[in-house]
Amino acid sequence: MDFIQINVHCDPPFRDILTAEMGYLAYDSFVETEVGFEAYISEDKFSHPGLQSLFNDYRKQTRIWYELKKIPKVNWNEEWEKNYNPILVDDKIYVRATFHEAKPMYPYEIIITPKMSFGTGHHETTHQLLALQLEVDHKEKKVLDVGSGTGILAIMAAKLGASSVAATDIDDWCVENSLENFALNAVEPAFVEKGVIRTLGLKDQYDIIIANINTNVLLDEIAVYATLLVDQGYLFLSGFYETDLPQILEMTTKHNLKEVKHTTRKNWVGLILQKV
Repeated sequence: MDFIQINVHCDPPFRDILTAEMGYLAYDSFVETEVGFEAYISEDKFSHPGLQSLFNDYRKQTRIWYELKKIPKVNWNEEWEKNYNPILVDDKIYVRATFHEAKPMYPYEIIITPKMSFGTGHHETTHQLLALQLEVDHKEKKVLDVGSGTGILAIMAAKLGASSVAATDIDDWCVENSLENFALNAVEPAFVEKGVIRTLGLKDQYDIIIANINTNVLLDEIAVYATLLVDQGYLFLSGFYETDLPQILEMTTKHNLKEVKHTTRKNWVGLILQKV
């Protein structure tokens, strides 16, 4: 299957806003550029009218122009190497690619090869969840990562001592990429499944569930997370803005999930809740 590449030129403050909005339209990979960003979507999901409508909504606030082209399905390693630098989270978590030098002075090292998957640690949502994971005891816990992308958060859970990690995503590439990254980090997942969480028929309950998705999906799936979570278990959420936090908390409260802590980074929220 071919992909559509959208090369977007926009003002820097709107880069994150537009990538979040395009995530709602099924764009599943983004590469930051000097003039804006590149976005990728499978050809069968691409709607040019939908894209134009989105950009028209923001043209009153910022300058936007774009180019699009069809590209074959590719492995994004080469492109990633051009743009990717290692990151350090709270001076404890070092996230790098295979072509970067290892730095054993840090307590946790995660190796990621992203292909077309979200979750390198650079985005504010992933960065915050990695930091928040350090604050909850993962030892001997069963962990489920929903919308796993690269699998980075499940890998972090394993490095924090989880007895079992599992992952789900709706995209074939993400499932494939998660498996590759689990292997790179010597993590053996319980399973990596493709599908929407409510239709996968999961029977087990989990001590920790992590979901870094978008607001609409989270609001739709919070009830499912609550069902799959053990009493006193922890739910980590991100993928939404500060302006969306009230409606997220309203929904979690309905399902006996109490806020433990939230952080913000460039208007994005990272949230920990506990089932009570």
